Amino acid sequence: MSATRLLLLGVVRWCGTAHGYLVRAELESWWAHEWANIKWGSIYHGLKQLTKQELMTASSPLTNVGRVDYALTEAGEAEFLRLLRATLREPEQHKPDLLAAALVLMPTLPRDEVISLLKERLAALEVNRAQVAGQAGDLTEPAHMSELFGVWRRSADSSIAWTQDLVERIEAGEHTFAGEAPHVFGMPGGAALNSDGTPRARPRPDISCG
Repeated sequence: MSATRLLLLGVVRWCGTAHGYLVRAELESWWAHEWANIKWGSIYHGLKQLTKQELMTASSPLTNVGRVDYALTEAGEAEFLRLLRATLREPEQHKPDLLAAALVLMPTLPRDEVISLLKERLAALEVNRAQVAGQAGDLTEPAHMSELFGVWRRSADSSIAWTQDLVERIEAGEHTFAGEAPHVFGMPGGAALNSDGTPRARPRPDISCG
């Protein structure tokens, strides 16, 4: 799975319709260049690839024939939700950018579903930790190799503790999720709405979705 793929689907979904420069501007407003392994030149290539895969449509507005606007298809919506759910559910040990993208976009799902997915993640992390503990005694030479298992155990402990804390905070009512308010971050076309669900004034719609 790719963080770039998930983010492109998520941004276009959030905007409703978006061209490449707008997608980049929106990702910059999320500081995605700091936490996601995304290269700005790959945005346009990614949008074209998603269009070839029929996950997006591409069209040029009459007022700006040189611009290409993208929108999700039904298949694109399904792919976005599949990627988001899988990322929240399944630990990707070496892909922190993918988890970061899923955390940014998790409000697009209902609270109960996010809790359920994170609990599945927690169970998988506990299995991974048990496997690391079980393998620690298998490699004893050279002696310093034990440090490798040590860092894996610490990483597993940290991931489990963080996931458990997040689950507890969401269960306690932290954050806003799909179905809980007129305007939820990441909802389809939600970039054009205020928090009360009314249309948002967008004096420079070419620069930012939100």
